[in-house]
Amino acid sequence: MSHEVVLSVRGATKVYPGTKALKGVDFDVRAGAVNVLVGENGAGKSTLMKIIAGVEQPTTGEILIDGKPVTLPGTAAAARHGIGIVFQELNLFPNMTIAENIFIGREKTRLGVDIDGRAQAEAARKLLARLEHANPPETPVGDLRIGEQQIVEIAKALAGDARILILDEPTSALSAAEVEILFGVIRELKAQGVAIVYISHRLEELVRIGDYITVLRDGSITGARSMAEVDVPWIVRAMIGASSKDFAKTLHHDYGPEVLRVEDMTLPRKGGGFAVDHVSLSLRAGEIVGIYGLMGAGRTELFDCIMGRQPAATGRVTLAGQDLSGRSVHGRIQRGIALIPEDRKAEGLVQILSVSENMSMSSLSSFTRLFHLDVRRERSSVRDYVKRLAVKVSGLDSPVSSLSGGNQQKIVIGKALMTGPKVLLMDEPSRGIDIGAKAEVFRVMRELAAGGLGILFVTSDLEEVMELSDRILVMSNGRVTGERERAATDESEIVALSAAGHRPPPGHTLLETPR
Repeated sequence: MSHEVVLSVRGATKVYPGTKALKGVDFDVRAGAVNVLVGENGAGKSTLMKIIAGVEQPTTGEILIDGKPVTLPGTAAAARHGIGIVFQELNLFPNMTIAENIFIGREKTRLGVDIDGRAQAEAARKLLARLEHANPPETPVGDLRIGEQQIVEIAKALAGDARILILDEPTSALSAAEVEILFGVIRELKAQGVAIVYISHRLEELVRIGDYITVLRDGSITGARSMAEVDVPWIVRAMIGASSKDFAKTLHHDYGPEVLRVEDMTLPRKGGGFAVDHVSLSLRAGEIVGIYGLMGAGRTELFDCIMGRQPAATGRVTLAGQDLSGRSVHGRIQRGIALIPEDRKAEGLVQILSVSENMSMSSLSSFTRLFHLDVRRERSSVRDYVKRLAVKVSGLDSPVSSLSGGNQQKIVIGKALMTGPKVLLMDEPSRGIDIGAKAEVFRVMRELAAGGLGILFVTSDLEEVMELSDRILVMSNGRVTGERERAATDESEIVALSAAGHRPPPGHTLLETPR
């Protein structure tokens, strides 16, 4: 089937202070097809998309729509040409409703006098039904989970009747069921002739959904083909110049004593039931325990309870023999618990501050002598973690907002590690990180565990939990539905446990740790 080229980028370069993000890029977008764009973090994918969406202007080069050169000085100009974008980082107003967010900037009005809330709600309801989204249009966006907010972002783009729709990491926060819904919507849009630009790090997903693929590496195109001509090894070679980058392999070491114990943790849910339903677990020094479950299983809420962020939670948290009941979030960090949140933009970073300021903000007391900050020692420590985590950055004083999503995630991890924790809680640590960056982050996690750090991490990526965990807990509907030694289980059993909604059988305790 022939797919007409509706948009072309020719010879695009983009120069920022200290870096050249794009180097003479040519990129074609075809109608009625999924045009996949792939590359490691920092390769220039988001920069290219921002140029197409009118957010950024190319330093040199041109954009052609239907064969004619155009200028896109802003997002409004891009929208007039039928270009819509769903960014990787959510851009929603949490204090406004779903319907208000979907129609922000293009509100439905009564004779241009006032906003027709009823018409907006009805239109939003139809869009949400198309995406099989269950929440009413009147729901405040701030009450939604990250994955549900992602669905609202997609509905917002569809409301503009875009004929070129850019999806930047659209499935990074979605459950498997929500991914299938999204793929159904994409197939429907393709049939209507919409051109989809699709960016993702999930390579098997790209092969499944894509029609054409373009690979970026260090700001340059390294491959552009029909998807029927390529496989995953080809994509990896084009992305990183090698056939594979393996996840970190286990560094064999003995576990230390129990460092974290959670007993009967319970968090009531608004409207009844429990977001965290009587969960107990334990973690030993040097052990990596993975918590696997789909979105809504209660994993993030469990971490919030352990960190003391949920006043309504009941249960007991013991760290290295010390009861943390009554301790504030700050007090728990001081005792040795660090959290890497799922939403790095909202909870992990201060976008207007530099790389150095972000990384050291939680550990400034360790660099203070009397009333003075030892800046030299602070920067030396920051530089060490930047090197260990292989962060791609032009300088420590660069604003953290100038980094790619994956490199921002590494800064969040470095900030947590600089507090010198005994236990590290990691909520979706590889969200938005490419396969090369995953290997680097996972290798650091293994090294930290070998040094005696206890790591409890949450993931919805089955491959991650199988590759990285020493022991696996599975959560579903707020409950722990199973616990397995990594060596004594397989993927099918973990998936089956994640679909279960029952309690562990009588007599089974989740507080036992491996001998």
